[in-house]
Amino acid sequence: MGIKLSKVAKAAKKYTHILIVMRHAKAEPFGGSDDTERELTEKGIKQAKAVAKGIEELGLRPDQISCSAVTRARQTLDRMLNIFGDGPIVDYRINLYEGGVQAIFDELAHVKPKQRVFMIVGHEPTVSIASQWLSSSDSDAERLDLLNLGLAPAAIVILGSDKPFDEWQVHSGDLLAVINVKDFD
Repeated sequence: MGIKLSKVAKAAKKYTHILIVMRHAKAEPFGGSDDTERELTEKGIKQAKAVAKGIEELGLRPDQISCSAVTRARQTLDRMLNIFGDGPIVDYRINLYEGGVQAIFDELAHVKPKQRVFMIVGHEPTVSIASQWLSSSDSDAERLDLLNLGLAPAAIVILGSDKPFDEWQVHSGDLLAVINVKDFD
């Protein structure tokens, strides 16, 4: 199923608030004693850059970003910030690793009111489950089904709403897209 990025960009312009939820890019396999220290692979570094460029091309550079504080998520965002520049306000939160879906809702509650595009960089299965919970019941069934499968490394979910982020609850956002890194090629 090919995704028309121009349609996603056009749809996003209709909303006053856009949420981008991302799974960190490809990391080395778990094999040590501390999962929080896993680093990105070379492929992961390339994925992070490609997704950042894709987000830029969609016209959705984030105003504010909350990122998991673990190594692979920080490294993902570091590569993306090379594309985004100094503009976004960035917060690193260990809770996005440890806190489950509630951590996503907690982050939404603290977004500055004037921010239009907010981005969260986190982990599976939290990011796909939270995206399902946030998606309105009117969202496209095929897109919702993609979330049931979980997000691949460096995949993003784009949701839109006219409500400020601190008012988002379950089913507050329209699911505009589930985009894998390959879709940006």
